[in-house]
Amino acid sequence: MTNPSALLRLASLLLLLVCGTDAKMQIITSKPDVLVGEETLILCKAGGEGDITWQKDGEDIEEEKVTKIDETSSKLIIKNATIQNTGMYTCVCDFDSGHNDQVQAQLYVYEGPSFGGTTIYHEFLEGTNGLVPCLATGRPAVDIQWLRDKQEIPSKEGGRLRRLPDNTLHIEKVRREDAGTYVCQAQIRRRPIYQQLSVSVVVNAPPKVHLREELKKVMAGSETNESLLCLVTGHPKPNITWTMPVSLDHFRHQFNSDRSQLTIQAVARSDLGEYICTAANKIGEDSATIMLHVYEAPEVFLSADQQSVSVGERVSVSCNVSGHPQPELHWLNKNNGQTLDSTSGRIHVVDGVLLIDDMMPSDGGKYSCMAVSASGNASRDVTIYTQPGPPHYLSVSPGPTSVLFSLKTLPISGGMPITSFALQWKQSSEKKWNEVTVPASDPLAITALKPYTLYTVRLAALNAAGLGQFSDPNSVRTQGIREPDSPVLLLNENKVMGNTFSTPLKQIDDGGVPLLHFIIRYKQDKEGSEWTEMQLPSTTDTVSLKDLSFGSDYQLEVTAVNTNGSSIPATMNFTIAEKPSSRTMTKGSVVGIVMVIFLLVFLVVDATCCYRNRCGLLMTIAVKLFGQKVPGLKMLEEGLGSTNGDVKLKGMSTPRGSMQQENPSR
Repeated sequence: MTNPSALLRLASLLLLLVCGTDAKMQIITSKPDVLVGEETLILCKAGGEGDITWQKDGEDIEEEKVTKIDETSSKLIIKNATIQNTGMYTCVCDFDSGHNDQVQAQLYVYEGPSFGGTTIYHEFLEGTNGLVPCLATGRPAVDIQWLRDKQEIPSKEGGRLRRLPDNTLHIEKVRREDAGTYVCQAQIRRRPIYQQLSVSVVVNAPPKVHLREELKKVMAGSETNESLLCLVTGHPKPNITWTMPVSLDHFRHQFNSDRSQLTIQAVARSDLGEYICTAANKIGEDSATIMLHVYEAPEVFLSADQQSVSVGERVSVSCNVSGHPQPELHWLNKNNGQTLDSTSGRIHVVDGVLLIDDMMPSDGGKYSCMAVSASGNASRDVTIYTQPGPPHYLSVSPGPTSVLFSLKTLPISGGMPITSFALQWKQSSEKKWNEVTVPASDPLAITALKPYTLYTVRLAALNAAGLGQFSDPNSVRTQGIREPDSPVLLLNENKVMGNTFSTPLKQIDDGGVPLLHFIIRYKQDKEGSEWTEMQLPSTTDTVSLKDLSFGSDYQLEVTAVNTNGSSIPATMNFTIAEKPSSRTMTKGSVVGIVMVIFLLVFLVVDATCCYRNRCGLLMTIAVKLFGQKVPGLKMLEEGLGSTNGDVKLKGMSTPRGSMQQENPSR
């Protein structure tokens, strides 16, 4: 096959012959290195007319082997090159001018390199010494190198991988990582002529089984899947088999592609036992055992999830636990963290049954039955609740027509949240209590009483179990008629919707005289802001402010007014957040965008019509403003007025006669 680079060089030589040159003498070879049997060309370009002769290593070359091209150039063609053609070639020219000159070129002829019958596949047993020969020949001489991953393997003594004097690759105590491809590179000495041979080295090793875990613990369950992993090394790749304590079930026992992983679906107690993994290849066999322990998670069963009893009654809740190994059962009072293992006392446990004698409000709350074992823990809670306890640390304060209760601490809840309070009152001459129920979140106040009157009042809490015990009675005398107390603004019930703010409003004491109205004042919380004031009816229960400024802080004052005067204002600060960014487009926005696009397109088309054909809306406006002499057109016409023929306007040709006809004033 012809070498492409040689053809390229030969083409260059022929180009030099055709074009000629005034340069000094030069000799050009199609290539300096020639394979035995190939044909090569040596061209001599004298640069002037003269008699050209050839020499090899100082000896004249017969004229019949030389071809004269013209008076300035000659070529020497070597057909079927041999090693003897190697040498220094000299081109000598005796110029017609009387002087002579010469130029030289070295030609190398080589044979090979060739690897003959070198074996390209070797197998070694791990731990033995390996020898990989490379039999390469060539002329004049061949140098051998061994490469791996493009790195040369040295020949120095002491290396585990080294090249021996006879060019054999020596691998001492072969390891698994020594497997791979090695390259034997043969080079013609002192010439850039290479040949490479890839040699595969395979390292065989007996099977070895490696286990990540020899003991596995797993919880049984329909949702539990467990994988047993058997990591195997060896070459050739070992075959893996499993020995199991149960019969193979293809639905529950699944293997991966090389059977190195066994997955057990829906692990059951029957799956416990020894699982033996065995690996075998042509070198040997190895096995290992995995012990699988199967546990059952503890479970807890209660006779009830919640139980409501009255104060003084007896409570009984039974608990059963299961699992493997058998769990221990413990009861825990989650209200105080105490374990209830005692079989005596008012609260005790007998054979897994929680017993509470003479139920008290402080006994209410959550109790937990726990199952504890080596396979894990489990628990379930039961809520036992009763009526709340009596209120303590209670104080009352009179108004003209009201009584306000204050609690330093809430009563004992009885195990369920207190939802409301029952407020009772009566005059000393009355036997029957009057009562009103107030939500726990509202002020605890009795209203619509008589001024200057002595009352007996008391209070009790309510929860899901019912009404608790009342507080001790308190005697209180209502005050005289006066201005109303400050309104109550419920801070925890504020609502902000966009730039609208609302807050509930309650009036506890009207001062003994019906309210006339509320005065509402608000302003932005910044210097220079003015108050905005409005009046609301006395029946108002919510203050609502609209059209506030986004991203602003506000102050709010609410004053109650009766015929005796005004209360002290109730105050509050609140904030309106920044206006949220719009994520959707309205119909008006879409229509506006469409109209703008239409207008832009119209202007572009009209402008094109105006400047090219002198028509359209813009042309009409220009004529109205400037008359028939539109400035732009005038400039163009005056610049071209001295020419005969057509006037060119922006790439278009317009007959001059037609322009004059359209502009009679010119």
